[in-house]
Amino acid sequence: MSDKRTELEQLGEFGLIDQLTKKFETKNPETLFGIGDDAAVLEGKEDKVRLVSTDMLLEGIHFNLMYMPLKHLGYKAVSVNVSDLCAMNGKAEQITVSLAVSNRFPVEALEELYEGIRAACEHYKVDLIGGDTTSSVSGLILSISVIGTASKKDVVYRSGAKENDLLVVSGDLGGAYMGLQVLEREKEVFKANPNIQPDLDGHDYILQRQLKPEARVDVIDILKELEVVPTSMIDISDGLASEVLHLCKASGVGCHVYDEKLPIDAATSTTALDFNINPNTAAMNGGEDYELLFTIGQSDYEKVASNPNFTVIGHITHQNDGMYLIDRNGAAVELKAQGWNHFNKED
Repeated sequence: MSDKRTELEQLGEFGLIDQLTKKFETKNPETLFGIGDDAAVLEGKEDKVRLVSTDMLLEGIHFNLMYMPLKHLGYKAVSVNVSDLCAMNGKAEQITVSLAVSNRFPVEALEELYEGIRAACEHYKVDLIGGDTTSSVSGLILSISVIGTASKKDVVYRSGAKENDLLVVSGDLGGAYMGLQVLEREKEVFKANPNIQPDLDGHDYILQRQLKPEARVDVIDILKELEVVPTSMIDISDGLASEVLHLCKASGVGCHVYDEKLPIDAATSTTALDFNINPNTAAMNGGEDYELLFTIGQSDYEKVASNPNFTVIGHITHQNDGMYLIDRNGAAVELKAQGWNHFNKED
């Protein structure tokens, strides 16, 4: 090992992945696509491909048990993995669960966690087929891998966006982030005075978006019914701005995203203003919405324009034109990823 020291925050999550894996070569012909998308793609039977993805959740980093019920945590851990396969235009079928836990957790607590995992397996119709369990010196670590399939002709990567394609997002954005702000506020109030009951009235929607997000498996069925195959797709876990940049980088294109087109629920907007946060900032940089961001050819515009599940938020441009957010006055602001960075010391 050399004497040179590079801090992890200098690279960020995806820069670190690129750095650590750049010397690896694919050796097996069954590996159709490895690192660099929401899931790996492996050769399947007949006209199918196999999809594999994994995510890890760490106590104190990804969740806080002061306000995250263990049952919700189990459900959420499955949902975020299923979402990765949705982003490949695929379907989840099996999961494995690996758990590291300290002795401060009784068996009953882990049963509660697995009850949430079971509920998600029932909802998404996936099978729990294995995993691993070990000890942790502090806290809870939960890692889930998901396996599924997609039609070989319909599998969607991040790299297929083309100039003049339309940028489309499902659902609404920013709710999960604002739900987190409410929970963090009430946590601080409780720490200051445990006798004060948390004030969560009127925040049901955004709290659910944070504590029990749903993978948009319905979007895959809707797109199939509409006979629309996206040219590229990604799920929104780290914030819209970050995901738009990933799509553009993978596809070698630029983009214009229109500020006034961002879909934001009224509850999200009201709460953001209460926190002196611009609702569009929450939508662009909040993360954990687990909606799907995808691109389509202009010929498919009419198919999605009237569907209440989708909003066209911009379009793809030439790579040399850059990546910009167009504000309500028509001014172009360069897009920057200001959402979640796993290695940022301030996060």
